[in-house]
Amino acid sequence: MSGTGGQNSDPKYRFPGGSLHILLLGSMLLLYLPNSSRVQVSAGKCNSKTIVNISAKYQHCGIHPDGVRNLDCFGKYGRISKCTWEPGKHGSGKTYTLIYRQPDKSYCYVCYNLTQLHKDIKIFTNFNLTVEVYEKTETANCTKAFFRGSPKSFARCDPPSKVLLHRPPGGLQVNVTWLPEDNKYISKFSMRYKALGSHSWNEVESQYPSAARLEKLNSSVVYVVQIRCVTSTECSQCLWSKNYIVPSELKTKPIVISAKYVEIAEKTGSRLISITWKFPVKDLHDGYRVTIRKESGEPPTENMTTSEPEIKLILSYSAYQLNISACNNASLSPAVNHIIPQHKDNNNSGDRRLNVTVHNSTAFTIYWRTDLITMYVCYSVEWMKKGHSAWYKPFFEDSNPNKTLSSLSEHLEPYKRYSVTLHMRPNKNTCNMKHINNSESTYGSTEFYYIEGSPVSSPTNISFHNVTVNSAVLQWSRIREEDLRGFLLGYVVYYRDTSTEHNITVDPDLTSFYMASLKSGTAYQVQISAFTSAGVGIRSAPSVFKTDNVNFSISGAITVIVFVASLLIFGSPVIKRTKAILWPSIPNPGHSNAVQKIENPGQLELLEALATLKVEEWDTKSLQILEREAPIPPHTLPSMLPLLRTCEDVGDSPEVLYPWSERDTDSGTEDSLRDDTADTLLDTQRTHLQSSPLTFSGGYTTMAMFQQLIPQGTAADTSDAPSPESPPEDLTALKLMRLDYVRQFSTSPPSDSEHMSTIL
Repeated sequence: MSGTGGQNSDPKYRFPGGSLHILLLGSMLLLYLPNSSRVQVSAGKCNSKTIVNISAKYQHCGIHPDGVRNLDCFGKYGRISKCTWEPGKHGSGKTYTLIYRQPDKSYCYVCYNLTQLHKDIKIFTNFNLTVEVYEKTETANCTKAFFRGSPKSFARCDPPSKVLLHRPPGGLQVNVTWLPEDNKYISKFSMRYKALGSHSWNEVESQYPSAARLEKLNSSVVYVVQIRCVTSTECSQCLWSKNYIVPSELKTKPIVISAKYVEIAEKTGSRLISITWKFPVKDLHDGYRVTIRKESGEPPTENMTTSEPEIKLILSYSAYQLNISACNNASLSPAVNHIIPQHKDNNNSGDRRLNVTVHNSTAFTIYWRTDLITMYVCYSVEWMKKGHSAWYKPFFEDSNPNKTLSSLSEHLEPYKRYSVTLHMRPNKNTCNMKHINNSESTYGSTEFYYIEGSPVSSPTNISFHNVTVNSAVLQWSRIREEDLRGFLLGYVVYYRDTSTEHNITVDPDLTSFYMASLKSGTAYQVQISAFTSAGVGIRSAPSVFKTDNVNFSISGAITVIVFVASLLIFGSPVIKRTKAILWPSIPNPGHSNAVQKIENPGQLELLEALATLKVEEWDTKSLQILEREAPIPPHTLPSMLPLLRTCEDVGDSPEVLYPWSERDTDSGTEDSLRDDTADTLLDTQRTHLQSSPLTFSGGYTTMAMFQQLIPQGTAADTSDAPSPESPPEDLTALKLMRLDYVRQFSTSPPSDSEHMSTIL
C-alpha cells in the first residue's frame, strides 16, 4: 500500500474505516525493498507494530556527534510545525526516515526516503511530541537524532528581518522590522551588546516593538549587537539574531576643499556646480550622504549617497543649501553646511527681458518675452527682500507672457528693495520639481520697489586729495542700500567759497570727483547728497579744504638754483661755440700791423672810409652805398681792371649795369630800388670774389689788398701829395678799392644789428 491515503487522512481522527492489515502489509514491503528502488518519498500512519519493525530495522543506528544531529521542531502560532536537522559529516547518498508520534493520542506518522533537511508536520497541540530521524548512507554507519517536547512550546518567532543602527552622541538607536507573520505577536524585544572582543554581554529590553535606544556608550568603542523577541504565548521560542557590528561614532565634519560654479554655455541659465571635500579620519566611514534643497524652501529635498568625496550638479541661478556628512552602517557625522549663493546674471541685467509692475502691497505682475511661451509652459518665480528668505510660486502658463501674483502671504514694504527671478522648467507633466539636479534653468532677474523714497543718509568718509592752487580730488563712500530707499540716480556735490555756492551732478557709479577752476589760497566748504526718483536726500556734514597759495616754494627755489647753476657752468661754452659756428666775427683792421705803415694823407683818408665800414658790420642786409658817378679815366691802372672785370662779367643784367648816382634819401621808391640793386650786386660779388686774383686767404684781406694797390713811392714822398681841392687820380682807385672792400665784406654773415649804414 502506498502512503498517499495516509497523506489525505485527518490527524485529528483515527484511521477511518480502512483495513489495518493492508497498511501493515504495505509498510513491510517498503522495508524489504532494495535501496535503489526507494527513490520515491512516501509517508503514512503507523501503529505500535510498525514502530517495532522500524526499531528493529534501525536498531544498529545510534546517536553520534558526527552523525545526524540538532533535530529541532517548532512552528508558528496556530500553524503547521516544522522539524529541521543537520546532516552527518560522513557518507554519501544520504536518505532520512522521520517518525513523529504523540503517544498520549495514539498518533503516529512515518516519512521515508527524505533527502531534504526539514519536514513540515501536522500534530495535536495539546499532546507531547516525540520525533526521531534516521540517517542512512551507502558507505557510513546509520545514525539517528531524537527530539521530545510539548507543541505548546513550539511557537517560534524569527529574528528581525531588518535592523537599522544609528549612533547619536554617546548612544545607540536601534530600529527593527519583523516578519509579517510574527509582527502581530511581538510587543517588545531584547537586545544584548558587548564591546568587540569582549566575552560578557549586557542585555536590555525595549519598551516598544520596533525601536530601542542605548545610552552612556563609549563613542570610540566598536560594539557587537544581537536582537531577539521577548517570549510569549504566541512566541514561545525567540532566537537571537546574527551579530551586528556597530562602528565607533563619527564626530568630525567633512571639510570642503573647493567649490566651483561655472556657467554652461550650451544651456543658458544653468551652471555646473562642482564641490570637493575631504574627511580627516580614515577607515571609519563607508561613504558620504549629501542633502540638497533650495534656500527658498521649495520642495523637494533630495538625498544622495556617494562613495567619492565630490559631487557635480547642474543647477539654476537660484540659491541652494548643501549638507554633507560622512556615514557608515551605524553612524552619521555632523554635517558641513555649504551655501550655493544666488547667481546674478550681469550679462542680462540691462536687457530688460524681465519687467515688474507693482499694483499694491499684495500684488505685482512680471512680464517676459513672448518667444518663451513656445518653448516652456512650466515656470517658477522667486522674490525676496534683502537679508530674508525667498518666497516662491510655481505656475503653468501657455498663452500670455506675464503672470500676476496676488494675495501675497506677506505684504510688500515701502522703501525696501526686492529682487525677483523667473525660472523655466522643461518637465511639462508637472510644474512642481521632482528632483533638484538638472530640473530647471533661470530666465532672468530684476529688482523693484513697491514705493521709492529719497535717501535718509548721506555719503560718508569725505576726503580731499591732490590739492593744488586751483584743483582738488574729492572722494566719498557710498550710502547703504537700506538708506537709499530707492534706485540711486546720482550724487550732487555742493561747494562754496566765501561768497558763491556751486553744485555739480555726478554719476551714480562714481565715488570721486575732480574739482577744477578753483581759486588759489581759498577755503571751500563741500557737502554731498544722493538722489533717487523720489528726490534729493539729506546733505552730508560740511567738509572744508583750502587750495594752495601761489608762492615761491622751497622746491621751486631749489629747481631755479639748480637751473641757473647749470646754465652758468655749461651755458657759456655752449653759447660761444654756437656763436662761432653761426655768426663768425669779422677781423678788426685796426689790429693789423699794416695800418701802422700808413702815413700820407691819402692813406688816412682811406682809413677814415674803412672806419665807417665798422658800422656796416651791424647789418649788411640794409647796407646802402650812395656815390656819385665818376667816369673812370682812361689812364686807370691796369691793376684795377681785374676788379672792374668782376662786375662786368655778371652779364647784361640791368640791375648790375644800373649806374650808381646820388639820390634823395627821402624817396621811398628810390630807396627800394637801391636796396634791390645793392642786394643783386652784392650777391654777384660773392660769387666772383672767390675767383678774383686779388682775394687773400688771411684774416686781413682788405689791408693786404690795400697795401698791394698803393704805389710804393707814395709813402716816401708825402710832400708832393695833391691838395684836397683837386683829388689825385689815385683817389679814384681808392674809392673803387673801398667799394671792393664792401663787396668782399658783404659776403660775411649778417650780425644781430638792424641799423643801416651809409657810405658816401
